[in-house]
Amino acid sequence: MGATYDRELRQLLLDSGCYLIRQGKGSHERWYSPITKSNFTVPVNIVNRHTANGVLKQAGLPKAF
Repeated sequence: MGATYDRELRQLLLDSGCYLIRQGKGSHERWYSPITKSNFTVPVNIVNRHTANGVLKQAGLPKAF
């Protein structure tokens, strides 16, 4: 199985002040970003760097992968 971006992505989110609101339906989590002042969805197993960068964009953060 290839590398996943889960751990590093979540650490970037936490370091920027984002926090987990709740476990969502299926394999997703709901997070809140104080930068954009909005909620966004994070998949549990992220194997695609484009998906990881998309989550960062929703959180108001620059690309990291």
